[in-house]
Amino acid sequence: MKLTAEKILDRLTPAERARAERVESVLPALRAAAPDVDRKGEFHLPHVKTLSEAGLLGLVVPETYGGLGGGLRDLCGATFALGSACPSTALSFFFHCSSSSRGLLALEAIEAGLFRENEVGIVRAFAERVLTTMGHDRKWLANFASESVKSEKSAITISTTAAPSSGGFKLNGVKSFGCATGVADRYLVTAALEGSKDASGLCTFMIDRDAKGVRERQKWDAIGMRGTATHGLILEDVFVPHEDSLAIPGAFAKCVQMSRGSFVGNQLAGIAVYAGAASQIFDTAMSDLKRKTFEDTGRPLGTGPFQQQLVGDMALDLETALLWVRRQLELETSEPPLRPKSEVVQHWRLCKGAAAEASYRVAVTALKTAGTSGTGNTEPYARAVRDMSMGLVQAFPAERGRLMVSQALFEGSEQAQFSVRK
Repeated sequence: MKLTAEKILDRLTPAERARAERVESVLPALRAAAPDVDRKGEFHLPHVKTLSEAGLLGLVVPETYGGLGGGLRDLCGATFALGSACPSTALSFFFHCSSSSRGLLALEAIEAGLFRENEVGIVRAFAERVLTTMGHDRKWLANFASESVKSEKSAITISTTAAPSSGGFKLNGVKSFGCATGVADRYLVTAALEGSKDASGLCTFMIDRDAKGVRERQKWDAIGMRGTATHGLILEDVFVPHEDSLAIPGAFAKCVQMSRGSFVGNQLAGIAVYAGAASQIFDTAMSDLKRKTFEDTGRPLGTGPFQQQLVGDMALDLETALLWVRRQLELETSEPPLRPKSEVVQHWRLCKGAAAEASYRVAVTALKTAGTSGTGNTEPYARAVRDMSMGLVQAFPAERGRLMVSQALFEGSEQAQFSVRK
């Protein structure tokens, strides 16, 4: 059987195929609930059990920590496949899996000798706590960094603060975006040590969903990806003990250095969600164009010149999205590395926007094939247009990515990914 993941991944290894089969097994449940997820604008809580029982909460966690031992290829294949069934759930799943980077990159930084001897034990304990929570404990983690504070010189500005307190830290701030608010068992929160003036003060904290001082922000009525629970957190004097804190100055930056491409090493899987959704709406349009007929001739709609032009446009845009994702995946996983990290990062800046915009064009063109009958908000075409529009702004718009590449080429520098509000 050809797996959905094979639309984006070539030459699956036996281990990759086994993991992809687990993903395939949950697609019917996600696909059946997708219309309700969109209509209600809420995360479908039974999906947590579905994904957990399939072992997928530990998809990219090493077997040592109770996971399935997958890598970025597995994650991109999974989010692509899940995106073809329910993009909202796929995006939330991606954010959960991205939490693994807080453990994996930390362990790599230790191996690379980036931490002092007296720091290694603290870093390792936190990294293993993250990975064990995801793998052995099969708990859902949500990753919160983004805030509404804006800066001209960085993509994300952190104003949430962490002040030393007896036995740990107290966090205060507002996180404006991060999937699985109120759904995840625990939250990973990026905050700046009190008094920090630059990104070296950024630290990571693990917080229980029901901890004292944690509140959900008001739920938002987004244009698309409506079932992701992305409304964010309000933190008011939230106490985090030392064992749930990676609060060594500079630790966050050292971990990020270990990434091969995107700043936490797996952002590409977020864009694979949109490519999966685009692939599905393309298949839906093709099926309808073959099944529906012209009233006067009885021929399939897809035989009409106008419809064939639209199909050609969709095919080109879908292949464009897939090619960008596949190339970025190759650059971030090949051994030995094909390109220096600086070039891989530049490619990612372009890839994110190019793939997201191409996926969006697939949805818009598919809507044109459907005509007015496909414009109802519950129809797959309208849902696809709304869902795919989120890719135009998520993380950073295509224009910002191109700006970063231009600055790097002409000025020898680029905008910082993170900064601290002074």
